[in-house]
Amino acid sequence: MKIFIYILIALAAALAIFNTTKLDFDNLFEGESSVAAIGILASGCVILLLFILLTSKKIEKKKK
Repeated sequence: MKIFIYILIALAAALAIFNTTKLDFDNLFEGESSVAAIGILASGCVILLLFILLTSKKIEKKKK
């Protein structure tokens, strides 16, 4: 499970990097650039949630 979570974190980071290349900083919220911004935000949320899951698994292990 731990390795699977790390793989998902790596995929989310790769997706955020890919979407960063699609950003147009002159027109940040227009066209394809807005989709890329939403994708970066979503990837950040996924990474945050997966780190919270890892932390909760560590706490659960210590509790046992």
